[in-house]
Amino acid sequence: MSTAYSKCYDPAGTRFGVPTYPWHFAPDGYATRRQLRERGLRPGGQPVAAQVMRRHRGRKAGVQVAYLYREDLAKPVRPMTSRKWGALALAMLARRTCPVCRITYSYCLPTSLGCCVLCAYPEPTQPAACGSQSKEA
Repeated sequence: MSTAYSKCYDPAGTRFGVPTYPWHFAPDGYATRRQLRERGLRPGGQPVAAQVMRRHRGRKAGVQVAYLYREDLAKPVRPMTSRKWGALALAMLARRTCPVCRITYSYCLPTSLGCCVLCAYPEPTQPAACGSQSKEA
């Protein structure tokens, strides 16, 4: 095993407090939150069972960590109720409605502007006059 993997390999959990494995080398039976969600599961309040780690130059600590949860203790995802669907629909409607002109668009408005493009830039842009105007003789 290379030194990069040996720094991230701690199956007993003595160095980091939880069992640690190199990236892509986690044993079967563990999954990240995203992997659990793809299978229709959620952690369900269980503590972090293990972690996978890899070197990452862009981070301050120099490593990137993903927490793993046990699949056998995971619970099914709660189904959306009609109230939750309604709240989600209202939230999406608010993201598509301009607060200035109150027009509802078919897309989410940019948060950098805070309103629709027409309200953010009300003046139409004029093409530059670069000598294309006809001179009267």
